[in-house]
Amino acid sequence: MARRLFAIPLAAVFAAIGSVAGIGLPGHAETSDGGALKTVSDFDAITETGARSKAIFEEASRVMTHPRCINCHPATRSPTQGEDLHPHVPLMNASQSSLGPAGLVCSTCHGAENRPILGSRMKSIPGNAHWSLAPASMAWQGLTVGDICRQVKDESRNGNRSHADLVRHMGEDHLVGWAWHPGAGRSAPPGSQETFAALVAAWVETGAECPD
Repeated sequence: MARRLFAIPLAAVFAAIGSVAGIGLPGHAETSDGGALKTVSDFDAITETGARSKAIFEEASRVMTHPRCINCHPATRSPTQGEDLHPHVPLMNASQSSLGPAGLVCSTCHGAENRPILGSRMKSIPGNAHWSLAPASMAWQGLTVGDICRQVKDESRNGNRSHADLVRHMGEDHLVGWAWHPGAGRSAPPGSQETFAALVAAWVETGAECPD
């Protein structure tokens, strides 16, 4: 009970900070960032298997490099926020745990679902039951699409996931799916989780080749 009473005021304080600092996001509804995500069949014309595999990953990377995903795959152990990837407010460091620092873990403010904020430019606090920062080995910010690809399929850096595990993770993980339902004030990646997972599966089936 004490934790819940503590979390609500903190969330309100952080919302006010965002409003005063002018870092809140516009109050638009959930939108995509630049057109529909291509489907697997859109790549049928590429007859060379390796080239098709690379092209499919390039398309899937439009999701992976979208702010909804890459904010939680930062270059450092500090998450970023917003469309412009500005530093998280308040400043966070997850060097000891992907769930946040002791005394101020992610769940202090991030609940099991998105929480609207009335009268704030932030519009909402994002939430998911599994909210956390990606492991350090999965840092994506600053990497090329090819580098992200090689990292994603490297079991020593992807959470010990096989190719089959990757397909299930991308298609079924609830936190991955949150990206398409990010709450008011945030854009969503193109396509849907189902289309994204189908692309990842097709990339695996064509040899999991990576762009240069």
